Parts: sequence; C-alpha cells; structure tokens
Amino acid sequence: MTGDNSDSSGAAAGVLSERQIELLREAPVGRLATADAEARPYVIPVCFVYDGAGGVIYSALDGKPKRSSLGGLRRVRNIRANPQAALVVDHYAEDWSELWYLLIMGRAEVVASGAEPARAVALLRAKYRQYREMAIDG
Repeated sequence: MTGDNSDSSGAAAGVLSERQIELLREAPVGRLATADAEARPYVIPVCFVYDGAGGVIYSALDGKPKRSSLGGLRRVRNIRANPQAALVVDHYAEDWSELWYLLIMGRAEVVASGAEPARAVALLRAKYRQYREMAIDG
C-alpha cells in the first residue's frame, strides 16, 4: 500500500497507519484489480468494507443487475484462477494537496460458507445503507 498524500510517511508492507485505516474505512468505493491465469488484467469499481479485527477487506457479489451468474463474473473467475489482487482506494480534489490513494495488494478469495460471509454482510450493511435493502447474503 502506498501513496497517502496526507500521510506521506507510508506504511511498512502489510501494516496500515491509523490515518490509512481511517481513509480506508471512510472511502465509499475502490477499484479492484484481478488478473486471469494468463495475467490479463481486469479492473472494476467495488463497494467494500475494511474489517480491522481481521485485517480483511470484503466486497459483496450483490444483487445489482449482472450479465452473468455470480460464479461466472470475470472477477470471480479471475480470483479462482489467480488469487493475486489489488484494491486502489483514492480521493481526487481540485486542490492537489488533498489528493490521496491507497494501494492494497494481496491474496483474494471467494468466501461463500461458514461464519465469515455473515460477518462480511453485517459489516457491509453497516457501511452502506443500500445493502440493508439488498440481498447480499448467500
């Protein structure tokens, strides 16, 4: 992770500063980058939530209209073929002294069973009003 102009000291690999955690928690959208088995990149905007207790970032496969089944989504196929992923969370302003971004790189996985998806859904619903009315569990 890098690039927080408001906290230009950066963070050691795998460690977020308090300011970076605050920015991550408050940001409404990020861009998820995945790649397929042949390393062809794919980037999409996602709603997400940071679970500070586990140091995990969750994004839902939600009920918004899709062209294919959830399992057929390119990001899902990519994660299953190549779990290396990145999430960019940023803020743009006309005043460039207010610009910042975080680049989080790591392993992604599709979590579909057990207690973890329920926790993710609860966190996502707490952050996004829209998810309180949308089917995102299951």
